[in-house]
Amino acid sequence: MLTYVTTNPGKVREAESYLSAGSINRLEYDYSEIQSDDLGPIAAHGAREAYRYAGEPVLVDDAGLFIDGLDGFPGPYSSYVEDTLGVDGVWDAAADLPDRSAAFRCVLAYCDGEEFAATPDPIDRDDRMAAAATTGPDSAAEPDATDAEHGATDARTDTTDDRSVLPVKLFEGYVPGTIVAPRGDGGFGYDPIFEHNGTTFAEMDTERKNAVSHRGRALAKFAEWFAQR
Repeated sequence: MLTYVTTNPGKVREAESYLSAGSINRLEYDYSEIQSDDLGPIAAHGAREAYRYAGEPVLVDDAGLFIDGLDGFPGPYSSYVEDTLGVDGVWDAAADLPDRSAAFRCVLAYCDGEEFAATPDPIDRDDRMAAAATTGPDSAAEPDATDAEHGATDARTDTTDDRSVLPVKLFEGYVPGTIVAPRGDGGFGYDPIFEHNGTTFAEMDTERKNAVSHRGRALAKFAEWFAQR
């Protein structure tokens, strides 16, 4: 059984559409979030911490809206910015940009305490710098030599004092779009200001949105890999 660490039941339903119904437990666990400008280290750290808490295979995700004309803002801080500045505030910040291109990005992190064979699908995200910033410069483990030789794409840096390495597999989903004035009554978060192929996410029904979403694309990659696990 796979455990999805999230407070959102909708994420579990979306994940089960790529795996199988009833194959995923939902765990509400408030893991600590490290500060990073990259989604990968945040998700990897959360997956390791959640695995140690749950003691079973876990899936953690981190996602954000990246606006090109604002140097990727709000990015990994999307949730905080939504709570403070608000969606309308983000639109106001982007409204006068000559280029309002943007992307929703999601990184899924999987950890089950076991070793992984390298595959070309997951993205390479080394969170050594983020780990060092969190726990000190001596806490990061040395990279595995076989990873360098075979092009492994596991995030292997750990942040525990005993330096035991918990491999984490990362899968990224990306959907391009444009920031527009708010439209639509569905969805949540930044969906009303994110337009993809002429339609905002808030104007899409759940099935259509899931078919093109950043999380769905990451889940598709994960499901393909997990089927061989």
